[in-house]
Amino acid sequence: MIRQLDAVADRDAVAGLMAQSQDYWLLWKGRAPDASDVEEYFTSIPPGQAAGTTLHLGLGDGGTLLGLAEVFFGFPGPQDAYLGLLILVPAARSAGRGAGYVRQIETLCRTRGATHLYLAVLEANPRGAAFWARMGFAPTGVSRRDTDHAVPHVVHRLGKAL
Repeated sequence: MIRQLDAVADRDAVAGLMAQSQDYWLLWKGRAPDASDVEEYFTSIPPGQAAGTTLHLGLGDGGTLLGLAEVFFGFPGPQDAYLGLLILVPAARSAGRGAGYVRQIETLCRTRGATHLYLAVLEANPRGAAFWARMGFAPTGVSRRDTDHAVPHVVHRLGKAL
């Protein structure tokens, strides 16, 4: 089950999920997640976008938060959606939950009028790239070098028609 997360009520659960999933932050940012990452999750928006065009979604199992997703609407184009983050706790990985989560997000994007869903994958994350390929995402030809963190990365944009 997915639900919209609240920036106040769910802050501690999000911080806990990030701490459990710190392997991704170590790969991406070269450090464990901290309070600034929780704040960024709830406040970041793509360049040129207005606040309120983002969904912060949690994947739950009863009262336990197993996954986070962040979906922006109207980026990169007006009819597009962009999956800024999707992460599962390690115990929920490789069990089909990620695929189900993505399918639910795709349905949500379609109901909001999006015709394409985009995301970025780190070149240093071949397991993530393989997951996205299995989900039907393909390279768009857009790549960039991300030097915003301690570990520089090449990031590739993937996309999928909805």
